[in-house]
Amino acid sequence: MPEFVFLDALRDNPALFITCSALLGLMVGSFLNVVIYRLPRMMELAWHAERLEAEGQPQTEQARYNLITPRSRCPHCQHAITALENIPIISYMMLGGKCRQCKTAISPRYPLVELLTATLTGLASWHFGYSSLAVASWLIIFALIALTFIDLDTHLLPDDITLPLLWAGLLFNLDHGFTDISSAVIGAAAGYLVLWSVYWLFKLITGKEGMGYGDFKLLAALGAWFGWQLLPAVILLSSVAGSIIGIGLIVLTKHGRETPIPFGPYLALGGIAALFCGEQLSQLYLGG
Repeated sequence: MPEFVFLDALRDNPALFITCSALLGLMVGSFLNVVIYRLPRMMELAWHAERLEAEGQPQTEQARYNLITPRSRCPHCQHAITALENIPIISYMMLGGKCRQCKTAISPRYPLVELLTATLTGLASWHFGYSSLAVASWLIIFALIALTFIDLDTHLLPDDITLPLLWAGLLFNLDHGFTDISSAVIGAAAGYLVLWSVYWLFKLITGKEGMGYGDFKLLAALGAWFGWQLLPAVILLSSVAGSIIGIGLIVLTKHGRETPIPFGPYLALGGIAALFCGEQLSQLYLGG
């Protein structure tokens, strides 16, 4: 059958597999832009509806709003984005980075997310080859990119992404994916409890909240995928990156010391490092 011939070609031709993976990453990156923009809004609408219900107030009927409906529009002039205007990267370049209708500048972050997703997806396919590990790594990459930019925008790490990511990691490791299932279960529990403990220790000492519960769940998800052995490296890399960037923001941009900095992007960075360099990282302190 044609589909099996194509799969055989992907298996036998690494360059074709990497190229197709990168193209898939471009398309998924375009969808991730929708997720990044809409999921927080969907959460906000759900919270508002729950509050009205709890207060016994009548709810007004609202138009459907999800990841599919309504069509994407320019936030300034409400011009409906056509299919030709939504081709990853190419449309942005052809439009000169501006809305076709009102000529308002389009954020360069949209093609950046697409290019980042394509690059990491292609690298994962090169690193793992034609295997289930490559496909699993795509899912990790997609989730971490979405979480990174949502956290940067809203300081939220949605359960709709972190919890499925956690359970998917445990299920994938049932058959010894990235690690054995025992290490995965311990990693999930340890990942949550480590940051939970830090959170409460910091709160007892300072009376302030140093991070959110979404951070606990994200580290638990990374532990579920990569096992407890890589958690020290993920935490160390995340903390070092967060410290360097945080100090840089304070010094160079006069970022207020009291202004919270999301930790999710740094955990995601540590997770990407674990994905591509897990064996080397574990050798640094476990000797193998």
